[in-house]
Amino acid sequence: MRDLSCTSVDSEARSELQAQIPEPEEIRLRSVSRVLDVLFSDGSHSELPFEYLRVFSPSAEVRGHSVGEPLLILGKSKVTIERIEPVGNYAVRLFFDDGHNTGIYSWKQLYHLSSGYKSNWDRYLERVAQSGGCR
Repeated sequence: MRDLSCTSVDSEARSELQAQIPEPEEIRLRSVSRVLDVLFSDGSHSELPFEYLRVFSPSAEVRGHSVGEPLLILGKSKVTIERIEPVGNYAVRLFFDDGHNTGIYSWKQLYHLSSGYKSNWDRYLERVAQSGGCR
């Protein structure tokens, strides 16, 4: 068995890995339109609906304790984000009006939620329909 405790990544390699994922240059909370407006360092721009961010939260409540498909969260179509809090220089914590605030949205997570929005949202809507539940 390989001893991974001695495995290290030098700082140059770590910087290269981090450089591959664009970071947010600007994040704006748009309460009226109910979207998180994110401009990334690669020039890409996303308007992520509050409901989408809530049902795809990286928290254990949504993700469970596995890497598979997230748990199906229903009844969040009217959820709002009350505030955003920075977490170090790598993430934000979103505070939703339903009391949920345990998801830490890393820059990588935000970028993947942005770039995968259409497929993620389509799959979510399909799962909601299959469950017979309501958004």
